[in-house]
Amino acid sequence: MKVTLEYIRPGDTAVDATCGTGQDTAALAKAVGEGGLVYAFDIQEKAIRLTAERLKSEGFTNVKLINDSFVMMDSYIPENSIAAAVFNLGYLPGGDHSITTKADDTVDGLKAALKVIRPGGIVTVVLYDGHPEGLIEKKAVLEWARALDPKEYHAVFTDMINQQNDPPEILWITKKA
Repeated sequence: MKVTLEYIRPGDTAVDATCGTGQDTAALAKAVGEGGLVYAFDIQEKAIRLTAERLKSEGFTNVKLINDSFVMMDSYIPENSIAAAVFNLGYLPGGDHSITTKADDTVDGLKAALKVIRPGGIVTVVLYDGHPEGLIEKKAVLEWARALDPKEYHAVFTDMINQQNDPPEILWITKKA
């Protein structure tokens, strides 16, 4: 998240594509400040509820919670308007592990994010390949990212090569200014 936060200034707009328990949403809300806005998406009502509870307890009011798929992001947000988008893939921590993000939806959601990200903005994708759908998703996302036009985007992929038990891997995509 630290890299992502470097792209955000007070008053900016950001997206948490998978709000989950609200941890990333709260970090983004703090970064954009009172004058900024965070759009937080999740398909699970439980995730929306957990995020709302966290935001209330931490005093954040600058978040619009959306109980919808991140695939629909560009129908809620104007083009070229956000500083950063975060996708933390997989399943809801403490939730039903059979409900996961899916490769095709994730690629479509990333395409939507690239429409709404402003020049100079960043899309961060946290990938987990320790479950069957996660491995499929990782392969699809990386294949899609490799094909991005290098004149328009930078794409960087990193993994934790000395960690055990399938640690998260991160893809950063920046839209060239």
